Amino acid sequence: MPRWVSLLLFFVPVLTALSVGHVYLYRRLVRDVTRRQGLRRAAQGLFAVGFAGALGARVIGTVLPSEAARRLGIAFLLWIGFVLYLLMFTLAVDAVRSVVAWRARRKQAAATAPPAAPASPERRALLGQGLAVGAGIAGVAVSGYGSWRAFHPPDVRDIPVRLPHLPRALEGFTLVQLTDIHIGGVIQRRFIDELVSRTNALAPDLIAITGDLVDGSVDALGMFAGGLGKLSARYGTFFVTGNHDYYSGANTWVAFLEGLGIQVLRNRSVSIGDAASFQLAGVDDWSAHRMGEPGYDLDAALRGVRPDRASVLLAHQPSNFDEVARRGVGLQISGHTHGGQMFPGNLMGDLIWGERNAGLSRTGDSQIYVSRGCGFVGPPMRVGAPPEIARLVLLPA
Repeated sequence: MPRWVSLLLFFVPVLTALSVGHVYLYRRLVRDVTRRQGLRRAAQGLFAVGFAGALGARVIGTVLPSEAARRLGIAFLLWIGFVLYLLMFTLAVDAVRSVVAWRARRKQAAATAPPAAPASPERRALLGQGLAVGAGIAGVAVSGYGSWRAFHPPDVRDIPVRLPHLPRALEGFTLVQLTDIHIGGVIQRRFIDELVSRTNALAPDLIAITGDLVDGSVDALGMFAGGLGKLSARYGTFFVTGNHDYYSGANTWVAFLEGLGIQVLRNRSVSIGDAASFQLAGVDDWSAHRMGEPGYDLDAALRGVRPDRASVLLAHQPSNFDEVARRGVGLQISGHTHGGQMFPGNLMGDLIWGERNAGLSRTGDSQIYVSRGCGFVGPPMRVGAPPEIARLVLLPA
């Protein structure tokens, strides 16, 4: 499927939902609550500007390259998240009101007493104003928390993994995974420097960056991504491509990262360790072929991997893990899902990916760990799926 068709299939429903949501919120929280024309016009302007800004939030900083434009773009991305949660709370309130009204009508219909007098317009308006204020406060609270959690440095999560055929001499080997950082108009050098500092403080044996590193070109973002050159691990730092890296020019980014001393595994494997060792393989992103790239080649990546040695595969997406397990790879490390990033996305992710949406799971004798990622995409928020730095501690099986 051509990329423009995929983008169309994604953006048309999103834009439709966004426009309907703005109209619904205006009518429900403003028009139905107040008759004051000044407030109505102000709200109309706010929702119109918010909707237009949401459409152009990703390109504002590109068209107007300045810090002020960048902050404006962030504000519009935050608006998207705020509207989402405001809409959720408003719909929830309306659903409860509908159920209560329906039960009241049933009860009244079954009663022999004359029907009660309807509530006065003033009382209905007061109730509507209270519900609007409540929904607004809840929306601000949840989106505010989500924004704080997204920009707050990722937590370190320790995951013990028993790896088949791992030599006893490598017991306790620490592999730190960074994934889905999404360096771009929002995540820049300050975030990267803090991420590098936290990672190096773990004194890892190996660092793996499993794709979706950037959302933009080397020319625009190289000054921020350059901070990754300070990552330090005993056996080095390794990288595999993600789908967003292809949107941003994967080949150029691969050359840039190699210039930083980061080893890129493009459908190949290397041996990690000395006398005691395991095999580390990496594949290009599963969806790269949709962008005209050779892409994912498991056969090539596993060509030098022996079934009697411990093996770890770096792959951006959890896709195709059943086949990876069939090939006898002991552990796959992935990202891509963000764990859903924002409620109810985490629940939807569980429906789509099942236990491979986030965390450690097993298929046969093979395991896969899917990280929720370090950064975010879209609204700078994390609700129900906190960001993480994954520290996998390898143990003999």
